[in-house]
Amino acid sequence: MPNAAIIGTGRYIPEGTIHNEALDQFPKTAQLIISQKTGVFCRHHAHRDQCTSDLAFKAAEKCLQRCDFSPQKVDAIILSTSSPDRIQPATATRLQHLLRATKAFAFDINSVCSGSTYGIALSQALIKSETCQNVLFVAAEIYSKILNPKDFATFPYFGDGAGAILFGTAQDNSGVKASILHTDGSGSDTICIPGGGTMMPYEEMPDAKSIYFQMKGREVFNFAVDKGTQVIQDLLSEADVPIETVKCFICHQANVNIILKIAENLGLPEERFYMNMFRYGNTASASVPIALDEALCRGVIAPKDLVVTAAFGGGLSWGANLIQF
Repeated sequence: MPNAAIIGTGRYIPEGTIHNEALDQFPKTAQLIISQKTGVFCRHHAHRDQCTSDLAFKAAEKCLQRCDFSPQKVDAIILSTSSPDRIQPATATRLQHLLRATKAFAFDINSVCSGSTYGIALSQALIKSETCQNVLFVAAEIYSKILNPKDFATFPYFGDGAGAILFGTAQDNSGVKASILHTDGSGSDTICIPGGGTMMPYEEMPDAKSIYFQMKGREVFNFAVDKGTQVIQDLLSEADVPIETVKCFICHQANVNIILKIAENLGLPEERFYMNMFRYGNTASASVPIALDEALCRGVIAPKDLVVTAAFGGGLSWGANLIQF
């Protein structure tokens, strides 16, 4: 059976740069807390005229151009986002139109910040089943438009961006070698946007704040450390791969202290974990594809390297992938 091999990657970061010092809606003393609490010194916000599919298009276009792959040859487009253009239709449909990828079927997935691991696993499944010969997976988020600017618990820590991965068919042992996905729906209220859906329609919202993204920070931190550690251990155990043979770990870029704690729990030096939340903040499901592309461009990952990607987020959901380049 064929494997899903990575043909190319791409990323797009909006031009609007917001340093901690610019968050003047919060007290000056809060700026130090932001960097110490999460390691975020800067984030990027999309222009007011940009929507999520615009960011997705720029990342996908760069990915396809780098590997000289025509959009007309793309079989499928999977778009991961928890900040869609609209409730319906799927944001992926506009991305397909912008790319002029007329052959491709396109659909969205929403596993919040875990969307990257789900999308990678789904891309592998489509190729392994021979449903597709190639899959364009894109994760794109604009959280700056779904956050309450006055909420110190959320607004300073998130940024906007998009990452893309083009998967093709590999007949050798390279590509996506294993994936693990999990969900615990009992925690579905831990990270959520309460209003705007059928559970709480607009006319039933108690106040306008119900339309904003909300999360229970301490619960999320403990969940991410616990499940992030466990899913990496389980992935490598099931794949029978020694942890020392993995060149690089790319975790969801939510918080530097979460990743440092996972590294400690695994008995690994922090240098084995690629991190870039310092520059971009938490870009939700886009964080892993953005970091993956950046690590490849910087030469952190080379051919034949084993890489583990792991993510955790709303749902509650978490997962991990083992990839050989």
